[in-house]
Amino acid sequence: MTNVAFIFLQTGADPASLLANFGPLILIFLVFWYFFIRPQGKKQKEQEIFSNEIEKGDEVVTSSGILGKVNKIEGNIITLEVGNKTYIRFTRNAISKELTDAVIASMTEKTEDDKE
Repeated sequence: MTNVAFIFLQTGADPASLLANFGPLILIFLVFWYFFIRPQGKKQKEQEIFSNEIEKGDEVVTSSGILGKVNKIEGNIITLEVGNKTYIRFTRNAISKELTDAVIASMTEKTEDDKE
């Protein structure tokens, strides 16, 4: 603590001017955190919750865009039925919440349009 005070006395800088100099840098960091880091962490949490709630019979989309119905869950491996008696095995984290939500939303829009 005395070293810091000694440096201030040597340079003639007071703590208020130091804060004024670093204030914009701190503000930039806070904006960066709020708009980039925080939303990414939120997405990761939602993906993890979605991944843990997958059940047999759910319609899902993989991160590579393959659509299928969950046929079997064995720990971290999920088997999807992608056609008549055609099965593909994926790891649990290969199922995308974002793509699944988008496909389900477009399917519900189509069924609502067909009703009209």
